[in-house]
Amino acid sequence: MAEKYGAVSRRTVLRGAAGAGVITAGAMMRPIRANADPGRRVAIFGGGVAGLTAAHELAERGFDVTVYERRALGGKARSIPVPDSGRGGRADLPGEHGFRFFPGFYHHIPDTMRRIPFAGNANGVWDNLVPAAEARFSRAGADDTIVPMGRAGKPWATPDDFRQTVASVISTSMKMPMTDAAYFANRLLVFNTSCDDRRFGEWEKLAWRDFVGARGRSQEFRMLMSRTLTTLLVAAKDDHASTRTIGSMGEQFLGNPLETGNDGPLDRLLNGPTNEAWIDPWVVHLRGLGVRFETAELRGLDVRDRRISGARVAVGGGERAVDADYFVLAVPVEVARALWTPEILAVQPELAAMDGLVVNWMSGMQFYLRRPTQIARGHTAYVDSPWSLTSIAQNQFWSRTRLSDSGDGSVRDCLSVDISDWNTPGILYGKPAIECTHDEIAREVWAQLQKHLEGRAALEDSDLVSWFLDTGVSWDAAQNRNTNADPLLINTAGSWAARPNAHGDLENLFLAGDYVRTNIDLATMEGACEAARTAVNALLDVAGSNAARCRLFQLYRAPQLEPLRQADSARYAAGQPNMFDVPI
Repeated sequence: MAEKYGAVSRRTVLRGAAGAGVITAGAMMRPIRANADPGRRVAIFGGGVAGLTAAHELAERGFDVTVYERRALGGKARSIPVPDSGRGGRADLPGEHGFRFFPGFYHHIPDTMRRIPFAGNANGVWDNLVPAAEARFSRAGADDTIVPMGRAGKPWATPDDFRQTVASVISTSMKMPMTDAAYFANRLLVFNTSCDDRRFGEWEKLAWRDFVGARGRSQEFRMLMSRTLTTLLVAAKDDHASTRTIGSMGEQFLGNPLETGNDGPLDRLLNGPTNEAWIDPWVVHLRGLGVRFETAELRGLDVRDRRISGARVAVGGGERAVDADYFVLAVPVEVARALWTPEILAVQPELAAMDGLVVNWMSGMQFYLRRPTQIARGHTAYVDSPWSLTSIAQNQFWSRTRLSDSGDGSVRDCLSVDISDWNTPGILYGKPAIECTHDEIAREVWAQLQKHLEGRAALEDSDLVSWFLDTGVSWDAAQNRNTNADPLLINTAGSWAARPNAHGDLENLFLAGDYVRTNIDLATMEGACEAARTAVNALLDVAGSNAARCRLFQLYRAPQLEPLRQADSARYAAGQPNMFDVPI
């Protein structure tokens, strides 16, 4: 196994506007000042997608914004240059927390991207999104399935049309028996025709595996329609994931085969490393709007008269106070809930329920290869891999970046892999990833990939130049296991009740993390962006600003089914099941 590179330094990941010269014109743009009171100071804690979104929206509306980030701008969406990997004047190899995925039903992130200038792009950073042609579902010792990512199916007008169209798409693309495909299509119809009261009152509290009746179906059905849709998509277990959350994603992926109302193709990626194609231009643009960035870690919030009177941040070896008129908390859920003091909970007691929210691990690693791979023209899911692996070969999409210009010049492709299951024993060492050293993780992941691709796509040991594991994963020698600085919120059954709104009784505190209640209802970049926009709108209300509110988008729902959802509202109120919730 080739060597890995060392840990990333703070200097490396906080280079700020590296490469800013390519968008100097955009950086010189100034905000259109809103008609709001002058001197409105906003302190935003957290520089991930939520924090940067809030800063963007507020700066455009004339607020004085400072973002405090303890580690790296971009958060979970950032790139992580592999330290000391560049040779002969070349740049460091591009690493990532995990590969990026921008479904066509995302709207908030694309809307923000269009407002980030990028030289040569009429639509800003949005033009750096490129479509993937297919997805591969790889099985160890069984035939793989290649699913085209273009529009599928045909228009439909009735529930029977819906069932037939969705069943045909599933059966054809997933090579699933029509009986299983028809059964799943009916379950999706049950969800799609459910009213909101049923979605929140019944499906929110039910695990996805129970909703789809996975126990009574074929092994293929259980692997693809139950496990794959949960573990590989959101790092959740199908016996814990909320049916409302997974059903909503199924409504977008499978219930909208013609991509009606989408922002673009179903599966999109960036045409270069995330920082280069998105985050760095964003930071430069925000600086041009007057946003300031400081490296500091939030330690505490002080309360007086039902308001946040100040914050305390760690800077260097000391601590200092932060004074502002408004405070936006854009830190992850595990950080936010550790800040809730008795004084805060006395004013906003519902925040205590956040202790019941569950986080899990979904982290990435990159394998740098001597030649381009031919695995798939898009994402690959290794369906029965113990560690629930997914991958993307980046070189085919990174048209802006020549990998040979980084590292030692020998790299021609970057196979970026996400590890979604850290608690199941692997095939080499019989240990879960959480208990493996980083070298063992690399060897184990490589072995699981090779086992799935054997005889289908070459992935040879001789191809491997080096590998790099997300720096959020650290080995704790004392505990003989890994820790993770960047866990992911999991939408477990019933968890909606524990998630807070963006604004509560603390007048000048606003929550903008991906754990906040949103329409997308998933811990994703899109969820973080929507939560931040919701928080900014609440702040504008409190400030009495007449600036335009941030645009909020709704997930697509087939209008043909709206009469059935209205009918279901009466059935749910009467204690009756959904009209299609019958054995088939």
